[in-house]
Amino acid sequence: MASIGKDRNGRKRILYVAEDGSRKTIRMGKCSMRQAEQFKTKLENLIGGRYSGGLDDDTSRWLAALPDDIYAKLSSVGLVEERASLRLGEFLDSYIKGRVDVKPGTTVHMGQTRRNLIAYFGADKALREINQGDADQWRLHLVGQGLSDNTVRRRCGLAKQFFKAAMRRKLVAENPFEELKSSVQGNRAKEYFISPQEAEAVLEACPDSQWRLVFALCRYGGLRCPSEILALTWSDIDWDRGRVLVHSCKTEHVGKDSRQIPLFPELVPYLQEVFEQAAEGTQHVITRYRRRNTNLRTQLHKIIRRAGLKPWPKTFQNLRSTRQTELAERWPGHVVCAWMGNTKKVADAHYLQVTQEHFEQAAQCAQIPAQCAQNPAQYTSAHPRKATQANRTGAIENADLPVCASAHRALQNTGMGRAGFEPA
Repeated sequence: MASIGKDRNGRKRILYVAEDGSRKTIRMGKCSMRQAEQFKTKLENLIGGRYSGGLDDDTSRWLAALPDDIYAKLSSVGLVEERASLRLGEFLDSYIKGRVDVKPGTTVHMGQTRRNLIAYFGADKALREINQGDADQWRLHLVGQGLSDNTVRRRCGLAKQFFKAAMRRKLVAENPFEELKSSVQGNRAKEYFISPQEAEAVLEACPDSQWRLVFALCRYGGLRCPSEILALTWSDIDWDRGRVLVHSCKTEHVGKDSRQIPLFPELVPYLQEVFEQAAEGTQHVITRYRRRNTNLRTQLHKIIRRAGLKPWPKTFQNLRSTRQTELAERWPGHVVCAWMGNTKKVADAHYLQVTQEHFEQAAQCAQIPAQCAQNPAQYTSAHPRKATQANRTGAIENADLPVCASAHRALQNTGMGRAGFEPA
């Protein structure tokens, strides 16, 4: 058990017996008796945890949240190990460098978030000094820079990932970015459906056969650009079976490193054109535009303007989105998602569009009841009669049409007998 000692100048100290039997003292300085009691309770939990082999969550959080100077006093008496004091820049550099398991594109995104954090907090900012309020202000700083909502969400997600790793290494007590929204949501305002007429105009404006094939693979094959298009080889084209093997580095981490799509008729002429021009022994389908500094998006914008059109937002994403929307009109959802390499949830949120054609078709269907309402009623109820109505048309009688009514007497004109409907 620990005890509290009082000095004449109002300073407090905690006294306890160490594992080796020696008496240890932790000087707290000037503080209230209540504060000293709370510290003594935590200290007793810490000592008890050392004997039992583990700390409870409350004590662990208290220990991680202690200021460096108080933590150093506990370290000086051997109750805890010396705390590693890392700065923001040092930690981020070591974390990103150590993530050898991620794709180069992910490393680029991590670097962008790192620059945002360093620009706002400074490289020398201690990790423990960043709190939830700081995280909220950093997010507003990103918004003030004019970044889109989804970009802000992605970078908040990466910042959350950075500090989660810091928590696992016991460098911080909590994740200040934990409460920030990081899930990316579909932006309907940036959806654009590329019609067949627009696609044909762009294809005619392409400078060569390989650019035509790049555009056709995006628009009619639904491939991701540039990763899936540049990974396509001639051995992946099965001309006899009418299939194409697509390698996807984006989904390989979930066990889906490839998928098969049909050799759509729209793709065949552009594939054949490039195949006929390919040199013998050529492996990749697209041999040009393979350098890492090649910006296909900028070049495609120039081609679209050359075709007399205005570049649409999310250039390559909307090409895939257009194709999935078209295929969903004809094939079951699970089939289309298997061809596109995504899930129904992702397709509903980011790919499937409501097009102008949907509105036109709905408007045409809405006119049908109106036309019917303009015509007078064609069939009226038959009056009670005793004779069979003659078939004046000579056509085959149809039970669904009131051409012939059987002779009968209306039930409402006949009284019911004492025995009721059934005979006695």
